[in-house]
Amino acid sequence: MAVTRLIAPDDAKTFARLLTANRDFLAPWSPLQHDRYFTEDGQREILTRDLAGYELGGMLPLAILDADGAVCGRINLNSIVRGAFQSASVGYWVSESHIGRGLATAAVADVIALGFGKYGLHRLEAATLLHNTPSQRVLARNGFRPFAVSEAYLRIEGRWQDHILFQLLNP
Repeated sequence: MAVTRLIAPDDAKTFARLLTANRDFLAPWSPLQHDRYFTEDGQREILTRDLAGYELGGMLPLAILDADGAVCGRINLNSIVRGAFQSASVGYWVSESHIGRGLATAAVADVIALGFGKYGLHRLEAATLLHNTPSQRVLARNGFRPFAVSEAYLRIEGRWQDHILFQLLNP
């Protein structure tokens, strides 16, 4: 059963509430954000931008749903590249109240099925901080394998941090 669906502008209030409630929990894994990011208007702008990227074929922005169908996180196929590369990167988060339920693992499985099925991609990538073992386990459960460490890969918590890069090839 799918645990994801396409985001909608009407999700802005829900995402603002979730991100505010999970601000401290997500901070060690996230870029620094302005206060507006945590507001309904700020989330509406992000959702609108992401849906425009979706319409152009550059990303797939999805909400993660719990067993009751309530939004509890986000997962994206980002930076979809066509041509000879046929690749995208995966990024996701789940609210603290929903960790340990297999939702991130199931959401990554949904994105793999879409990426390799409907989107016909050859390769999916994901990156985790070196110490983010829960996310590394989610990726490993879905067949992703580490292939490199990238120094100063992303600016997380206000500083450039190393990441482990994972990949999954379309069989």
